[in-house]
Amino acid sequence: MAVINPWTWGLGRRKSATARVRLQPGAGAIIINGKPLEAYFCTTQTRNSVTSALECTESVAQYDIFCNVRGGGTTGQAGAVSLGLARALLKINPATFDALRDHGLLTRDQRMKERKKYGRRGARRGFQFSKR
Repeated sequence: MAVINPWTWGLGRRKSATARVRLQPGAGAIIINGKPLEAYFCTTQTRNSVTSALECTESVAQYDIFCNVRGGGTTGQAGAVSLGLARALLKINPATFDALRDHGLLTRDQRMKERKKYGRRGARRGFQFSKR
């Protein structure tokens, strides 16, 4: 007897953050690390980043979303959740590919923090020079 799994998974990464996103048909609740979206992401920019995939596919109140996010800061985590959500929505409905691609939600942002080099104060900035 086959067990039907109601979940659809999506994995998203941004900077050093990783998000595992699960979707199931529901009323539109978004839970991130056990907290609602408004409690986890405080700024409207990060909230809009998370929900942008739902808005461009016009499926805002159709799915319950559960996310586990690790690593990085708030911006990286919001970007990781957005990518994971877009990938999960694409698995559910492949017809949304064009809408998600046009909004740039399926492209992983590969930019990472540049490493510190020896003889430097940071990645590129040198130490302060003193003439006397």
